This record gives sequence, C-alpha cells and structure tokens, in this order.
Amino acid sequence: MTIQERKPAPARPGRTQESDPACPQQPAPEQGWGQGQGQGRGQAEEQELDVFGRFCPSRGMFAELADKWSLLILMSLGKLGEQRFSELQRAVGGVSRKMLTQSLRTLERHGLISRTVHPQTPPRVVYGLLPRGRELADLVAPLGRWTELNTPAMLAAREDFDTTHENAGDDAHDPAHHPHHAG
Repeated sequence: MTIQERKPAPARPGRTQESDPACPQQPAPEQGWGQGQGQGRGQAEEQELDVFGRFCPSRGMFAELADKWSLLILMSLGKLGEQRFSELQRAVGGVSRKMLTQSLRTLERHGLISRTVHPQTPPRVVYGLLPRGRELADLVAPLGRWTELNTPAMLAAREDFDTTHENAGDDAHDPAHHPHHAG
C-alpha cells in the first residue's frame, strides 16, 4: 500500500476530525480553506492548519514529506539540479526503482517537482524542483549537513546508551529508574 492509498485510521468514539481542536473543521466541498473569510487560500492554511493536530491534513502531508527517500530526492535535486531517473537513483544510494518511482510520483503530485519529457528517441525524462520544492530543499539541506557533522557523536551516544541500558530490561523507560531522575 502506498502512502497515497493509505486511509486514515478510524477516529476514537466522540472524536472526529471536525472536533479536533488542533485542526480546523473541514470546509464544505464548494468552499476552500479560507474562502469566505477575506483571506487567500495559502494564508488561511498557514494560520489554521496545525501539524500537531491528530486529524489535521497537514499531519499526513508532513508524514509523507518526512519519508527518507523524499527528503533525499529533494536534497539531490537541490544540490545537483535537474536529473534523469537513473541519475537520481545513483545519487540517492540504496533506493529501489519502485521506491524512487513512488517517491517521485508523490513529490510531483504535491507540486514540489516537475517531470519533463523531452521529445526525442528514446524520450528523455528529467526531474527538477518547482518553486515550492526548491524552498523545501533549501530548508532540508542544512538538516542533512547537520546530520553528517553530528553522526559520529550520535553513534557514540547510542553506543553508550546501549551499553548502559543492555541489562535494564523494562525499567529502562521508567522515569523512576532513570539515572538523571530528580525524584
């Protein structure tokens, strides 16, 4: 099942998307976000949507964008510019053809990348960033660089944690048994 096909989990009794205080009520089909409020669509979404809201559409969008392949594709296109499928597959080491295809389709569907077919034999297809995709790639690139710079320290911290907690069992996540517990 791809991300696009995934259906939201049923709401708990008494709690629907409409009653989620962290996200606005869904507009009627004939009324878009922010219409009738004197605001543009983008401005209303920015003011009303809350990525922390359990049933908010921005939460699902965030989860789709936070997929590791999508972020790496955006970073590659941001760094290297337009690329063909095979170039992207080489640039994003380890991604399968299937996952690359799905991720590219999702990014294109969300208006972040373009897919251009050049009429020649054989057809030449290239992928590039659209303005919103460029904006996101520029935001994600520093996270990639931060990760590269801090991976050695995080690996050492992970090893220390695993060594310290290897015999802790179920008490490892109990705050009362945590070594830094103030109580």
